[in-house]
Amino acid sequence: MLAVALAGIWLWRTHRQAERAPRRDAPPPPQPLLQDMVRCPVCTVHVPRTEAVPGRQGLYCCAEHRRRAEG
Repeated sequence: MLAVALAGIWLWRTHRQAERAPRRDAPPPPQPLLQDMVRCPVCTVHVPRTEAVPGRQGLYCCAEHRRRAEG
């Protein structure tokens, strides 16, 4: 009987200590990178400037659209 009482007290104290322990919140999600976007003159899709295909008449979303516009 004494062993059951001691086990109950031990569990109760362990549970109380866990509740008092500071909780570590998850870090905030990373902010999206802001990029300069350009519009393809052929299909009007916006793509990041770093991924755009340069041409004589502007920036395009792909080489096919550059060929179509400048070909």
